[in-house]
Amino acid sequence: MRALSRKDVEEAAARIAPHIHDTPVLSSTSLNALARTELHFKCENFQKVGAFKARGAMNAALCLDDSVGAVITHSSGNHGAALAWAAHHRGLACHVVAPRNASKFKRESMVRYGANLVDCGPEMDSRETVLEEFLSDHSATVVPPYDDPRIIAGQGTAALELLRCVPDLEQIWVPVGGGGLAAGTVLAANGSAQVVCAEPELANDAYLSMERGTVQPARPPLTVADGLRSALGAWTFQILYGASTPVVLVSEKQILDAMRIVWEYLKIVIEPSSAVALAALLKCRDLVKRKVGIILTGGNVEFSEAFDAATGGTAQRSEIRRT
Repeated sequence: MRALSRKDVEEAAARIAPHIHDTPVLSSTSLNALARTELHFKCENFQKVGAFKARGAMNAALCLDDSVGAVITHSSGNHGAALAWAAHHRGLACHVVAPRNASKFKRESMVRYGANLVDCGPEMDSRETVLEEFLSDHSATVVPPYDDPRIIAGQGTAALELLRCVPDLEQIWVPVGGGGLAAGTVLAANGSAQVVCAEPELANDAYLSMERGTVQPARPPLTVADGLRSALGAWTFQILYGASTPVVLVSEKQILDAMRIVWEYLKIVIEPSSAVALAALLKCRDLVKRKVGIILTGGNVEFSEAFDAATGGTAQRSEIRRT
């Protein structure tokens, strides 16, 4: 396992630049007052396929040998959609092992971008077992959702752009699930800014992994932040642990409160996983430095799902007819 560096992220940035968006960085005077610091939000909800995952997926797809005819991965939504999109660009078939109980909106998005869905159970073990079973009968190249050098380098390009836009950041706060974005951010920052990870209390494997010094298994998939239900892998753990990356835990209520704050203050739509970093920052103000970046990871959420999550499903709402 060779060591990855900022150079890998820079090479990925050059490789994928013609295919992705250099997403905007937003700020809010009112939000700065609420957080009592200067915040800069990297808005990956405006990225291709609506999430930062397009970066790693495209970098991995562009690195594949021309002999590859099909790719496969497992995903609850954003990575699957991103790989399907990137595979289509390369003229490849794409198979995604996806939990049956994944967001209906995200499952539809994966299909819309060209993925062939292969159903599995909600647990990580089921994803991996079904993927191996599929490969026993079909030929395809595995593109992991996070624990892969090409994915990690690609995801790090979001932080690279953020730092070029706001070069004097002291911290970057990111959500952590499998750790591809977090690890890529550590590489991109290269010591110039501290990276702080945020994780749901109901999916605290990264927190425990940092505490115990070994990779801990994924928790049951219960958190509303469906993009963060994965566990760290060997590559991502090595990078995060080597950098002594802190991990802050947040409750489900804190996640939904932060999501609502972003909607109200920045006037943009984000999904629950995107809100975890802001939730952690607002919880642990004693850790927060003077000038901070936050990566908003995606905005792939169907209105009724988001509304029910934000209100606990208790508020009455009018049915909205799709046109």
